[in-house]
Amino acid sequence: MSEADELGALRDQIDAIDQQIQQLINERARCAQQVAEVKQKYCSPGESVVFYRPEREAQVLRKIMARNGGPLGDESMARLFREVMSQCLALEEPLTVAYLGPEGTFTQQAAVKHFGHAVSCVGQISIADVFREVESGAANFGVVPVENSTEGVVTHTLDSFVESNLLICGEVTLRIHHHLLTSSPETSVTRIYSHAQSLAQCRLWLDQNYPNVERIAVASNAEAARRASQEPGAAAIASEAAAELYALKPVHANIEDQPDNTTRFLIVGQQPTQSSGDDKTSILVASRNEPGALYHVLEPFHREGISLTRIETRPSRSGTWSYVFFIDFEGHRDDASIVPLLAEIQSKAVDFKWLGSYPKAVL
Repeated sequence: MSEADELGALRDQIDAIDQQIQQLINERARCAQQVAEVKQKYCSPGESVVFYRPEREAQVLRKIMARNGGPLGDESMARLFREVMSQCLALEEPLTVAYLGPEGTFTQQAAVKHFGHAVSCVGQISIADVFREVESGAANFGVVPVENSTEGVVTHTLDSFVESNLLICGEVTLRIHHHLLTSSPETSVTRIYSHAQSLAQCRLWLDQNYPNVERIAVASNAEAARRASQEPGAAAIASEAAAELYALKPVHANIEDQPDNTTRFLIVGQQPTQSSGDDKTSILVASRNEPGALYHVLEPFHREGISLTRIETRPSRSGTWSYVFFIDFEGHRDDASIVPLLAEIQSKAVDFKWLGSYPKAVL
C-alpha cells in the first residue's frame, strides 16, 4: 500500500467520524430543545423559567474531564464541549452577558471562556454599569474582575457588592498575557497607554526596556489599543485580541513581570445557584469594633476545618475606621456543615450578607 492509499483510507475514516460527530451534536441539540419545552411545561404561572444552570454545567464539564482518555488534554476536551453546550443553550434561551468593556478586554475573553461564543456580549464602561445592566434585567449575567495574582483585589468590584443585591453564581480564571502593541515604528514610541493594573503588572519590563517613555493609565486595555491605533508615536499594553481588533502589531509578547499572571473573574446574576458538589461561598461581614472581633468571626472556620480561600478588608461606609470583611471559603451554603457555621457567624456580626455560593472554576 502506498502513502497516498494509507492517507486516503485515514481521511475517509476521519470523514466518517466527522459525520457521526455532527449527527450526535444535532441529537444533543434536539435534547436541549426538549429540556426547554419540559421546563416551560411545568413552570408555575408568573414564574420565570431558568434555562441556564451553572451548577449543572460545572458538573457536566467535570465529568467530561474525568472520563477523558486523550490524546486531547482534559481542558482542551472541556473547551470543545463548552462550545457545544453554549450553542445548545442558545436554542433554549439566547443569553446576554454584560462585561467590563469595551470590546477586546480580558473581561470579554473571560466571558467567552465561561459562556462560550453563542452568547451576546455587551461591553460596559464601568464595573458599576455591569451591575446595573444585570439588576435592570437588560443582561442575564455580568462578568467582572475581582482579583489579580500580581496586583491583588479589584476594589471597585468588592464595593459594588455592598450596595447590590446581585449574587455570585460562578467564577472563571484567565491567564493574562500582555503584549506591547503599536502601528508606529518601535523607535518612535513616546508614550504607552494601558490600564493602571496592566502597567503595574509590567512595571519591571517597562523599567528595563522603556525607562524614559511616558506611561498613561486609561480606563481599559482595549481603550489603550484604540488610542495607539490612532496616534502616531503611541503604543499600548493589551491582549492579542485587542491587537487584531485595532490592527496593531505586537512588537513584544508576554511582557508581564510574572509568567503565571492570572486574573479571577466573577459571574453575577439574580438567581441563587444550587450545589454542584465542589463549590465556594462568598460572604460580607461587618464585625464589632472591639478587641478580637475578627478572631471571633474567623474562629468557627478553623474549628470546623473549613478552608478560607480569600479574605479582604474594605472601609465601611457606616463610620470612620470601621471595616467590612469579604470572605471566600470552600463549600455551599446548603451543605450540612455550612448551615450552622453561617448562622453562628451571622449571630456574631454587626452586619452579614451572603453574596452567593457557586461552582469552583472548572477551566
